Amino acid sequence: MKWFNMIEPSPLGCNRMTTEQEMMLEDPDYTDFIRKVERSTGINLADYKESQMKRRLTTLRVKKGFNTFADFYDVMAKDKQLLHEFLDRMTINVSEFWRNPNRWEVLRDQVLPLLMEQNPGKLKIWSAACSTGEEPYTLAMILADKQLLSRAQIVATDIDDGVIHKAKEGLYVERSLKDVPVEVAERYFRAEGSFYRFSESLKKEVLFQKQNLLTDRFEAGYDLIVCRNVMIYFTEEAKHKLYLKFAASLRPGGFLFVGSTEQIFNPLQYGMESHETFFYRKVQ
Repeated sequence: MKWFNMIEPSPLGCNRMTTEQEMMLEDPDYTDFIRKVERSTGINLADYKESQMKRRLTTLRVKKGFNTFADFYDVMAKDKQLLHEFLDRMTINVSEFWRNPNRWEVLRDQVLPLLMEQNPGKLKIWSAACSTGEEPYTLAMILADKQLLSRAQIVATDIDDGVIHKAKEGLYVERSLKDVPVEVAERYFRAEGSFYRFSESLKKEVLFQKQNLLTDRFEAGYDLIVCRNVMIYFTEEAKHKLYLKFAASLRPGGFLFVGSTEQIFNPLQYGMESHETFFYRKVQ
């Protein structure tokens, strides 16, 4: 997340100030908090929709007993636990296995066969903003059931060390599995008290790494990038940058799989075309 720009270009080429940016100018306490957070963590909160982010962080600040964001930051800079709580609140770590099952069926039945046809070698797959691991592990289960896991490399990234730790642990509450087909759940999960432990052998097939989507460089040559239910929280400018970076990271014919509220209305501007709902293919 990076330095924010108080002025954004209008469609007519003139500079104008958005309502959210005007609100930020009226709240120097929050604006200063944004600058301090970026300097210390590399995360620019101004890349997120201001009304949602500020409301979420204000709730956390008040809950912790701080009257200002300045006081909140001073303690957060020294308290690792409070920093983890801030990151957890900021990154909206809500995920489930097989979220929107019909879209995963499209991936399994249409997208994967196309990718295997185009690339007889090893598929390079990236789960971006992976949260606590449900999406990369869903990918691993689908690939295993198609007997393709040995022919794929799965990388999963997130900005939050805390959720990466939870993903590596692989322990989930029952509601996270509500959309997992029963026979699949029986193969890859085992009950452990009131939780469910994900398959150790499949966990080893996913490489987790820390990454800031908006500031870090991306690798190239991906066959499939999954980034779902994250971009809805970014500003339009931040989303535009991300789509450009994702497109550049896909090999020709590769797919970007986005969330159910993240339709790209003009994918050709990024060198992609709509393939199926919420699947975009890089133009060859």
